Amino acid sequence: MMVVFPFLMFSRRRRFALMTQTVARGLLLGGVMGASVLASAPAHADTDYASTLSGNYLAALVAGMSNDPTSASRFYSESIKFDPRSADLAERAFVTLLAEGKMTEALPLADTVAKRNSGSGIARLAQGVRAIKEKNFQNSRSIFRRGDKAQSSDITADLVIAWSWLGSGNIKRALESVDHLPDDQGARVFRLLHRGLIAKVGGKVDEARKALKAAYESDPQSLRTADLYAQFLISQRETDEALTVYRGLKLLYPRHPILRTAIAQLEAGKQPTDEIRDESDGIAEVLYGLGSAVTRDGDELASLIYLRLAYYLSPNHNLAAIAIADTYERLKQPQSANGAYALVEPTSPLRLTADVQRALNLEQLGEKDEAVNVLKAVSAQSKDEIEPLIALGNIYRARKAFAEAAETYSAAIAALGQPTAGHWSLFYSRGIALERLKRWPEAEADFRKALELSPDQPLVLNYLGYSWVEQNANLDEAFKMLRRAVDQQPTDGYIVDSLGWAYFRLGQYDKALQLLEKAVDLKAADPTINDHLGDVYWRLGRELEARFQWNHARDLNPEPEDLPKILEKIEKGLPPLTTSSGG
Repeated sequence: MMVVFPFLMFSRRRRFALMTQTVARGLLLGGVMGASVLASAPAHADTDYASTLSGNYLAALVAGMSNDPTSASRFYSESIKFDPRSADLAERAFVTLLAEGKMTEALPLADTVAKRNSGSGIARLAQGVRAIKEKNFQNSRSIFRRGDKAQSSDITADLVIAWSWLGSGNIKRALESVDHLPDDQGARVFRLLHRGLIAKVGGKVDEARKALKAAYESDPQSLRTADLYAQFLISQRETDEALTVYRGLKLLYPRHPILRTAIAQLEAGKQPTDEIRDESDGIAEVLYGLGSAVTRDGDELASLIYLRLAYYLSPNHNLAAIAIADTYERLKQPQSANGAYALVEPTSPLRLTADVQRALNLEQLGEKDEAVNVLKAVSAQSKDEIEPLIALGNIYRARKAFAEAAETYSAAIAALGQPTAGHWSLFYSRGIALERLKRWPEAEADFRKALELSPDQPLVLNYLGYSWVEQNANLDEAFKMLRRAVDQQPTDGYIVDSLGWAYFRLGQYDKALQLLEKAVDLKAADPTINDHLGDVYWRLGRELEARFQWNHARDLNPEPEDLPKILEKIEKGLPPLTTSSGG
């Protein structure tokens, strides 16, 4: 098997998207990760290995097809014990071990793979990064320059080489290497960012300021670029300018922990941590940027490899740890995600986020008591933070423990002080819990508050409008809300259903039919929407189709309180209309 892992990244925006797809395609064709996503089981330390090569090999293939690199790495590692001379097994084991961050096992295999397959870009990547870790910068440059002519102009390899020149003490060659990179639109911010960081670490303050400011101004909404520019300003004791950068970005991301922590520290006269201090940090940042971009393109295995190498070079790169965990979340591997969340440093502003996500994953894994205990402990330690309370309220609401949910949301609302537009969802969530508790006046007040904070939120417009229709109250205002919600999210089956049901309740069955058939197309597996469509069919005299929809709704696991009503309709149909019964 020849695993092709090209370095050719970030040269142009379009080319970047193409190449990230090529990375994954090379891995897929090599059989490391299957193209289909099957139901995957979490990997455990007590993996039951097969007693034969073929058994372990097949288990590894199934794990790969199931998007479970953790189990795949274990079974490939076990397979290689049966046939240590197999180039195919060595390469498969190497790739999956690297994706799992098992560097002690993976890096020796890089030499084996490179020896047997001189064209393996991923092996050279691992060898070059290891050389950087060992401060062997000349050897690293030699490794990254190896290969064909196309790869000699690869921006990823060139940036690593540029940082390696800085490690060798040659700032002039480092900056020249960056300047030789293409200045096209897709790569410009990335190139400027690393030129500025190299100049900063190398003591070229004026050049660092110029490049980092240009990178920030080219993409002012990028949190990472803004943060690194602000860190430079802080290093130059330009605190007011750094605060301006952070406060401007906080308008876009009002609750982001990095921004909130940096602003609080600067306002208190403290200095936030400078994250890029040497060439290892700089190269880790290159790999982190690449891994994050690959994740956005859906190439999770490639993303894990880049992010693991970034964390290997810079073990305090908390963003890389979070990105690794997020990648596992995409792969529906909550246990592996929790392992990555554990890598986040206790002092990092991201630690709270990691703990909250860990608790949510514990809930998903069925460790319900532990999930609640974690969130309560985090909330007790961080009394000024409402995120743990929100997460706990969401867990209770998902469990249909609406009284506990409402109480927890109330505690969060009491702790937040003056609510802002970003807090609309908290009032919306409490409103749902109160509505399910049949405390409608309080629920209605929360929904109105959510709309006061964020007037065009389609979820709130839909929930409040639908509730009014069900109560046959405020119908004019309800219709306006539901139409606004549909205008904003015309492909949301629940929202389309709400407007269709409103027309049904008014007896406008033709309009209801058009919307409810569309809603079923959008959300075919929802029992309530199918039930509603059955009601419309019945009123239009299409009784066979109505009973079909009700039977379908019955089979889709409806709410317990709805099931008896559906069964009665299947048996008897809808009762005749009266002059006051409406729909």
